[in-house]
Amino acid sequence: MSFQNKVVIVTGAANGIGKAISQLYAEKGAKVVLADLDEAAGKAHAEHINNSGGEAIFVLTDVRREEDLLRLMQETKSAFNQIDILVNNAGKSEFKSPYELTIEEWDDIIHTNLRSVFLGSREAAKYMRENKDGGAIINIASTRAIMSEPFSEAYAATKGGIVSLTHALAASFGEDHITVNAISPGWIETGDYSTLRGIDHEQHLSKRVGTPEDIARACLYLSAKENDFVTGINLIVDGGMTRKMIYEE
Repeated sequence: MSFQNKVVIVTGAANGIGKAISQLYAEKGAKVVLADLDEAAGKAHAEHINNSGGEAIFVLTDVRREEDLLRLMQETKSAFNQIDILVNNAGKSEFKSPYELTIEEWDDIIHTNLRSVFLGSREAAKYMRENKDGGAIINIASTRAIMSEPFSEAYAATKGGIVSLTHALAASFGEDHITVNAISPGWIETGDYSTLRGIDHEQHLSKRVGTPEDIARACLYLSAKENDFVTGINLIVDGGMTRKMIYEE
């Protein structure tokens, strides 16, 4: 699976999962466009990739704004002359009781997590369909699309929407040879992994909590040209947590 000279856009690329995704694509030879609201972290990550022999640019982007996503695609095209892969990773959460969650907070999460996936995918696909080999879109959903804890209504709604939007877009973009897939991460530790407890790891069939690199490797699989028979799926990457029966003793 070669990504040499492929152009990859990753939203929410300055930190956490998005940072790991963009880093791995750069290591595999791709030209990476880092989109984020965290300008300092985004520029620092781009500098790190470039100093390590990769190629990256940072584009300040608020995915809630249609004009920002339009500019992101235009600047990518201007810099690298094509768009091959888009990873819609940017997202936020607000875990509050449904009795207390304001409509403004609801709308903000919907616009950040879900509407941005539609807008970004639509605009990237306009460039991808110009490519001889089409392109690949990956949407980062969550296992919260299929299971819940209290006070997660807005976040769960967006992640469930991403899963449905993914197979709808796969159907619409198929004629243009653009694959569209989702990844639903489970527990992915983006902080200090060493602070996790044994019981945290034991909740998983894999016997460990996930890392951002686990999701990055899944992105490589779903965006490799050799795997263009895979489209419209939701790939659950959770160490088996959603398949493990847990009983209270």
